[in-house]
Amino acid sequence: MFEIEGLEDAAVAAALVTGPGHRLVQHNGAFRELFGFWRPGQEAGVALSGPRLRPVLRALDLAGTERSSPLVDAAGNAGDGSYGHRWWVVNCVPVVSRHGASVLLLGARVPEGPAAAADARPRGTAEREADLARYEALLSAVPQVVWRMDRDGEVSALVGRLGEAAGGLWHPGGGLSWRDAVHPKDRAAFGARWAATARGEAPLDTVVRVRRAGEPVRYRHVQIVAVPVLDGGEVCEWVGTVTDAEDQWRVRTRDRLLERASAVASARDLQEAFAATAAAVVPDLVDAFVVFQLRRPGRHQDPGAGRDVLYATRGRRALAPGVPPLPPLTDDFALGAMSRKVIAEGRTKLLAFPPGQPPKDLVSGPSADWLTEARATSLAIVPIVIDDRTVALASAATCCDNPPPAESELGMLEEVLRSVQDPLRRTLELQSVRDTALVLQRSFLITPPRVAGAELAAVYEPASTTAEIGGDWYDAVALPDGTVTLSIGDVAGHDLAAATEMTKASSMLRAFAYSDGAAGPARALSRLDHVTQGVSTAALITALHAVLRPVRAGRWDVTLSNAGHPPPLLVPAAGPPRYLHGRLGPDPPLCVAPDVERTDFRHGLGPGDTLLFYTDGLVETPGTDISAGMRLLAERATGLRRTDRSLADLVTALLPPAGGVEDAEDAGDDIALIAFRVAEPPPQP
Repeated sequence: MFEIEGLEDAAVAAALVTGPGHRLVQHNGAFRELFGFWRPGQEAGVALSGPRLRPVLRALDLAGTERSSPLVDAAGNAGDGSYGHRWWVVNCVPVVSRHGASVLLLGARVPEGPAAAADARPRGTAEREADLARYEALLSAVPQVVWRMDRDGEVSALVGRLGEAAGGLWHPGGGLSWRDAVHPKDRAAFGARWAATARGEAPLDTVVRVRRAGEPVRYRHVQIVAVPVLDGGEVCEWVGTVTDAEDQWRVRTRDRLLERASAVASARDLQEAFAATAAAVVPDLVDAFVVFQLRRPGRHQDPGAGRDVLYATRGRRALAPGVPPLPPLTDDFALGAMSRKVIAEGRTKLLAFPPGQPPKDLVSGPSADWLTEARATSLAIVPIVIDDRTVALASAATCCDNPPPAESELGMLEEVLRSVQDPLRRTLELQSVRDTALVLQRSFLITPPRVAGAELAAVYEPASTTAEIGGDWYDAVALPDGTVTLSIGDVAGHDLAAATEMTKASSMLRAFAYSDGAAGPARALSRLDHVTQGVSTAALITALHAVLRPVRAGRWDVTLSNAGHPPPLLVPAAGPPRYLHGRLGPDPPLCVAPDVERTDFRHGLGPGDTLLFYTDGLVETPGTDISAGMRLLAERATGLRRTDRSLADLVTALLPPAGGVEDAEDAGDDIALIAFRVAEPPPQP
């Protein structure tokens, strides 16, 4: 148990505070000189309420978790009638005393500089040497530098030496302000804080990256505390401390980045997982971050180049403000020599170069052009390895003349990427299941048959998320007597099981349509419902089935039955589009009501009329009413009247607009469409 004995005889200002409010329980005479107004039994929040003393209160709150050495102007604090600036540096050390968890608060007067010059009481050489000895004894376990800066920006050390590993402050010399050594990314924020402190708005206590002496250019995180010395309301000099903060920065930044990267665990697909990873590291570590997913992990022979090349598809990216947009790329493009080496060796590569001058023999052509435009200074490529296989590459660049990442920053980038390997593995497994389901699903999506006097077109767009595999299908069957059956449906669920049930339902409905087409669509859906409830595990299926018969030149009779599916859209050759609901509306979906009586309703089609079947993915958007989507579809479908373009082109145009892979919004569900358009009669001679 830590006990404070002989506290009154300590060579430095010392006090013991305890409890969550930092109640003062012991202090010595030197401490009373510094904080004479702080009475025993009083909590720090009450005693240190003034703006000049808030940094001390913050240091007490952070004791044991973060090192902070506030600089205090103790002018007049003792209440003895003395005035002028008397600068003290305070440190807080967590201890355990007889009072329980406590904090030992230690303070030492800053020797020389503004403290001695501005003090109303003259101080001799012996006193100044005693101050220095006390201060150095206090800081023997807490390496830092105390400095002053004059009106001309010249910085001198009062305690310690500038440029020491402990202090980390490097003065560039040559008449330049040491603030020019602050990292370019930190200069704006640091300059704003410095100016605010000069105006008396807030004390300066911040962590920044400062350039170290020597080559190559390297930066290190330091904590800078500074206060201005005023003369007639104007700043005549500054006094402050600088302490190494690299470890502190690493711990805090690591925790923050890993927390951001944890969003990968809830990602629905690879694109979303890569997007979460990119957002975690920009702009803290790098200015641009792009994930390139390998199209195929193996090597492929490029006949034109006569050598092995690797291909990739660009995934998600994140760019810092001011960085130019990435160039458009084809879905698959050849990787550069540097990327191929990273894949072969499975190790990170960092390439540093003069601003805007990347080595074009090591990177792909589009990448080299963009790095030049972005005035990049480095390119790091990190392999994303899962189960001993490189599945993607993370490409990180520093741009806009910013210096390359330090070794610690590059190591943190690698750690972030390692942290997402398990979530990525799970996402890849889901992706594999989805790919299997898509192959199965596409095998049952037929090419619409040719029909005399009419045109058929269909399109299927899978959802872009791993979780949304879907059970959508469409079908068209041309019967021997010239009749055509159209159907579309959706099995509830978004997994491989849903896709499997879809194949069963679509196959059975096709068989019933072919064998019982003359009996009408309601009969076919009733048979499908009966069989499905007996042999299927599907919880719910919606379906729309129609039988179309040519009755005379340019005229078709349509009989429809709707099992809980969105209504078909009729786009007449003249007049507004409208939905066909039937007199009684849709019947219940399949698999929910045994022995339900299903109904038919009829409609006629004339030359130029188009009938459109679709699944709900086309009109449903999460968080909005489906009726809004149906109104929008009706407005856009007027283009289906055009006869100068193929129906296939017009149907494809109804799909939601899709940007590039990296910019497209994730679709919430699969989309299936099938359309039937009656041909216009040929012009009469």
